[in-house]
Amino acid sequence: MPLQAMPASELLARLNTFDAIIDARTEDEYALDHLPGAVNWPTLNNQERIDIGTMYKQVNAFEAKKRGAALAARNIAAHIEREVLDLPKGWKPLLYCWRGGNRSGSLATILSAIGFQVTLVEGGYKAWRAALVEDIPTLAQRLTYRVVCGPTGSGKTRLLQALRAEGAQVLDLEDLAAHRSSVLGLIPGTPQPSQKRYDTLIWHALKQFDPARAVYVESESKKVGNVRVPDALIAAVRASTCLDLQLSEEERVALLMEDYDFFVRDKEFFCQRLEALRELRGAATIDRWTALVRAGNPSEVVRELLTLHYDPVYAASIQRNFLQYPKARACVLPSRSPEALRALARELVAEEAQAV
Repeated sequence: MPLQAMPASELLARLNTFDAIIDARTEDEYALDHLPGAVNWPTLNNQERIDIGTMYKQVNAFEAKKRGAALAARNIAAHIEREVLDLPKGWKPLLYCWRGGNRSGSLATILSAIGFQVTLVEGGYKAWRAALVEDIPTLAQRLTYRVVCGPTGSGKTRLLQALRAEGAQVLDLEDLAAHRSSVLGLIPGTPQPSQKRYDTLIWHALKQFDPARAVYVESESKKVGNVRVPDALIAAVRASTCLDLQLSEEERVALLMEDYDFFVRDKEFFCQRLEALRELRGAATIDRWTALVRAGNPSEVVRELLTLHYDPVYAASIQRNFLQYPKARACVLPSRSPEALRALARELVAEEAQAV
């Protein structure tokens, strides 16, 4: 059965038409980013690719190609024995490597010779990435957003979770970034995705949304930890209708103590993260905060972080960047309880349904 090659731009709308998406690159390349839903069948693994590249430079291309072919054939045979032997003839995979060359081509040739209908990504991952980056502005601008604003600890993320549970469309940029978007926002033991991976996760999320319905999103800054929100998306969000989530200071402190409980459990880790604010807040303040943490008073530090640092910074940013914030609807939470958040989410979803 002949191989097919499909332009990456055409694949943007056709990913779900394949039975499997196979990434023939190394494990490290796959981890950095891959097509949504792709599985990794390396034609050469990490070390093998390094070894062949070294041989190519230090010996010659012919010897490197011979050795590479032997390794690729062995690896492809293992993939077929592990994954393919029980598959029906009608199975239709999509394959790609870095630029649609030897690695995916070798695997595709063998699968096609077996009798499967194989499609290659024309230009490989590199072309796919370019098409995705070009498509994000179109996807971002076709949607209507309702932006959940509110100072740190007001429950924005919890409200997004409650809205999702009520069937609303939610874009959680912090969840996709594995970061809570502040100096203290890293999540221990959870590395952030690469920028390329973050872009892919955002593209895939945007692709799923119905343009006829609102998408709820938090009032993020341009960067979430070490990754950056695409410019077209941040511009569209910042021009959208805003909700002003309000919660009492006592409840905000309690909420943050719950959400950042790892700081309560690990005093030295909390103190280490506070050091990032030394230049901004001054040595005396940071020394006092770290002393309070070590003395077992993290809630007092959290309260001062809110009033002295986060609230003034957030107020200035929201007024400067979110065009419709002055007209934001006030959403006052009586408490941080799941019941209060669920009630507000239901109210917002019902309000949206009536507006349609």
